[in-house]
Amino acid sequence: MATENALPSQRPAADADTHFRVQQLYFHEAELIDDGRFTDWLDLLAEDLHYWAPTRTNRLRRQQSLAVAARGEAAFFDETRASLAWRIRRFDSGMAWAEDPPSRTRHLVSNVVVRHTDEDEREVGQWYVRSNFLVYRNRLEREVDIYSGGREDILRENPDGPDGSLVVARRKILLDQNVLLAKNISTFF
Repeated sequence: MATENALPSQRPAADADTHFRVQQLYFHEAELIDDGRFTDWLDLLAEDLHYWAPTRTNRLRRQQSLAVAARGEAAFFDETRASLAWRIRRFDSGMAWAEDPPSRTRHLVSNVVVRHTDEDEREVGQWYVRSNFLVYRNRLEREVDIYSGGREDILRENPDGPDGSLVVARRKILLDQNVLLAKNISTFF
């Protein structure tokens, strides 16, 4: 089977050092978001980032291929690095009422699987990464939201960063809920 035509789960796994680097990136990312250091978090995102959270619907087993919205259809997020930067500036402007006072969050990341994207891209340092998350959010006295889901990322070497640093180039966020009960969705995943 040709690697470049393989499904992500069939592509070669990354070495232990790369896997460790990816996990450390995710733990650092969670720490930055939970500490409200969003501008620092932006430094972990590539300039050409696509940050996307498609909606989901409940489908019969035989229709599961239609359960996740396709690109261009409904999404909770469909953003770029620039639009995320705008949202972060808005938090600090005093005009983001849904985040004043700010939420407290706790991001837990697990089940990290790191694979090469394809044979040709192995040399340029790009990886396909799957992970699971659980995000706890508390705001004011009684507002509590819990989000669970998975992420599919494309990570690459950061050409502008220190040796060995990685950036998130693509992020697809699959929330397990198809109807969010939260009053707003100002949380980053």
